[in-house]
Amino acid sequence: MNVVIIGGGPAGILAAISSAKSGNTVTILEKMNMLGKKLLITGKGRCNITSNIPIEDFIKNIPGNGMFMYSSFNNFDNKDIIKMLEKEGVATKVERGNRVFPVSDRSLDVQKAFERILRKLNVKIILNAKVEKLLKNKENKIYGVSTNIDGKNEEIAADKVILATGGKSYPGTGSTGDGYKLAEEVGHTIKKIRPSLVPLESKEKSLKLCKNMQGLSLRNVEIKLKDLSKNKIIYEDFGEMLFTHFGVSGPTILSSSAHLLRYKNVDNLLKEGKIALYIDLKPALSEEKLNERILRDFEGEKNKEFRNSLDKLLPKKMIDEVIKLTEIQPNKKVNEITKKERLKLIKILKNFEVLISGFRPIEEAIVTSGGINIKEINPKTMESKIVKGLFFAGEIIDVDAYTGGFNLQIAYSTGYTAGMDTK
Repeated sequence: MNVVIIGGGPAGILAAISSAKSGNTVTILEKMNMLGKKLLITGKGRCNITSNIPIEDFIKNIPGNGMFMYSSFNNFDNKDIIKMLEKEGVATKVERGNRVFPVSDRSLDVQKAFERILRKLNVKIILNAKVEKLLKNKENKIYGVSTNIDGKNEEIAADKVILATGGKSYPGTGSTGDGYKLAEEVGHTIKKIRPSLVPLESKEKSLKLCKNMQGLSLRNVEIKLKDLSKNKIIYEDFGEMLFTHFGVSGPTILSSSAHLLRYKNVDNLLKEGKIALYIDLKPALSEEKLNERILRDFEGEKNKEFRNSLDKLLPKKMIDEVIKLTEIQPNKKVNEITKKERLKLIKILKNFEVLISGFRPIEEAIVTSGGINIKEINPKTMESKIVKGLFFAGEIIDVDAYTGGFNLQIAYSTGYTAGMDTK
């Protein structure tokens, strides 16, 4: 059987491996000048291969249609990808948050390992190949693709076509949304494309606050995203975050965006300034314990000015901003601070507020939310329910997860499943 795979990212590569192992003649058509360009930038260039948590817990980390992944994870899981790479000489290690990385900390080693496997399986790789149309007959069955290879138009025959073109995030790596158009042309519907795992923006006072602390990374903080119109918590998390020139970013913020984009009426709430981020800077301490801690600190520094008494409590970049929020005079002596002022300081440390006004552009998102409607795909095979012989894999499907290796595992598992021979 002739199998053509459109897209040479992780989903396309695993689809090719799976299909070639079944004895098929496999061709990957990749529009960039190399395979796995987006793979190279994952995990900040270190490649967060997958997560080490039990595969049955993966679905809990996929807010975007996680149950759709059940069969694919059964076909190919996190242990399978680790075993495949280690067999190719890529040793792995587990880091904080159960993230799996190559021991070398080089994503290039993962990409090269995949290339070696494809060569061993005699997979044909055609680079600089832009697919312009899926070819189907009157019986609504795929028979090939129309492509432009290095500027020349060519038709390639296929018994099976796997669409693995990615989403719209990081367009410089080739993910420009081409696959959506190809799928729409043969009758598929596309769920609204939105950025997920994306930094969040602020405006006005909150933006000024974030700009003043730009570059400051906070560790071991607790965050809560709140709908102020209902006093309802949308998402909470613990870990790292970062202040930027546009608002906030970092692992906890990226994961929170995956929830926020699915929240009812979110666009209006953002416009109205009704979405707030609350940061607990001292999550290990109750308000009572924090009060005791501050009293001890103040006791040792009672003759100091307030502005010089917070070094043990806060990062340097935060001190001026917290002082402004407390409205305590910076040059006021510590022993002159009232109980009311001290309790206000505690409230700010436990509920540091940043109003959220929107999402950064999709080009800055780690992953795309939305895509091919899962109701039009058979989850056991990844075959289209509309066009026979057409299969989907990876980010093009309307499935997305939190940060931590889950999105790459979705790509591997759906790719491997799409490549399997169907009876």
